[in-house]
Amino acid sequence: MLEELLIHKPDDPIEFMINHLKQNNDDAPRICVLGPPASGKTTVKIPNALWANLIQERLSNVDCIKQGWILEGFPENQEQAWILQSSGIFPRHVVMLYAPDTVLIERSGGKRLDPLTQEVFHTTFDWPSDPLVQERLVKPEDVSEQEVSKKLLEYHRNFPEIFHIYQKVLKSINADQPSVDVLSQVVAFVQTRHRSAAPFTPRILFFGPPGSGKSLQAELIAQKYDVVNICCGQLLKEAVADNTKLGELVKPYIDSGCPVPDNLVLKLLTERLSALDCLTNGWVLSGFPRDVKQGEQLQKAQINPNRVFFFNLPYESIMERLSQRRTDPVTGERYHTTFRPAPTPEIQARLRQNPKDEEKNIEKRLDIYFSHVKALEDFYQDAFYVNADQDPYVIFEFIESCIIKPLPCKNIRSL
Repeated sequence: MLEELLIHKPDDPIEFMINHLKQNNDDAPRICVLGPPASGKTTVKIPNALWANLIQERLSNVDCIKQGWILEGFPENQEQAWILQSSGIFPRHVVMLYAPDTVLIERSGGKRLDPLTQEVFHTTFDWPSDPLVQERLVKPEDVSEQEVSKKLLEYHRNFPEIFHIYQKVLKSINADQPSVDVLSQVVAFVQTRHRSAAPFTPRILFFGPPGSGKSLQAELIAQKYDVVNICCGQLLKEAVADNTKLGELVKPYIDSGCPVPDNLVLKLLTERLSALDCLTNGWVLSGFPRDVKQGEQLQKAQINPNRVFFFNLPYESIMERLSQRRTDPVTGERYHTTFRPAPTPEIQARLRQNPKDEEKNIEKRLDIYFSHVKALEDFYQDAFYVNADQDPYVIFEFIESCIIKPLPCKNIRSL
């Protein structure tokens, strides 16, 4: 329930909790059972009622919400998994059954169908005791070795993508053993609870001027707590590089150096923050929102951070950090004329400065940031303030302590 409160932030928490208790069961199992054809998925007592065309509608019914559900054989590919995610369907456990292809082909060959009742039997594992039923059984058309081999090829092609999406909640179980043993392993797995290293699911926003160390702190937080590190600028570049539909719309703005429209950025962010890894492990976001209007758009999209940090750094320190940065065009290595000078005169001679690190361009970026930061501070009243002009690991310890602490109550914490 606490997780739902943090996610939805209702205007009336008491009414929200009452309705939640009436409708929801936080301990109800939500399980996907996947595997190749004939791996024995349906022997794990999959309720027939869950075989519905409109999965989202079926799983939203009261019985599924209160008692839980088992979804068998779906998703079969990456696109279907994304459809589930976009519909708000996130299994707590994914069981992936596997067995050698030769075993699976042999199992499929033993399937028999009762044309009267459409019930499926097997010549070895589930033969009917009624002689009349035995006489009318027929072999299904789609269980020939050629057909099963074709289905297995398709399954092996799609499996890595599904595994990648659900790897945090997935367990592979060998189905080439007695069904009782398979069932016992499945039950043991679905009774476990997945835990993050973090004390809750962090949703963290970092604000700060250029050069204040947001990227480093986000990286440190992500490494320790396994949260997803999302830099808005990098996310836009990745969309362009991956040639996604959104990336094609973003590319002209990136190439021309013009700001990407808010609606495109928000759509991209919403998709990324709705992914399973973000919902399961949490996230740390920097580079968006840049003003209150964008912050309000995030809020309308139900993207609500539960920790917000503003990094403060004197103007002189910003200039010192950024204007002295240099890059070796040969190796791509980065240096700083004061903090990390080039090791040899030869390297020093070929170093180049990124145009964005020229003082006039830094000043432009700072003007934009400081013109909006006061309004953002008012918008995020529960923010923590960080003195970014000190050792990075001292800063990290402060940020970490704020993540572990209970949510602040409308007061400002500062370092």
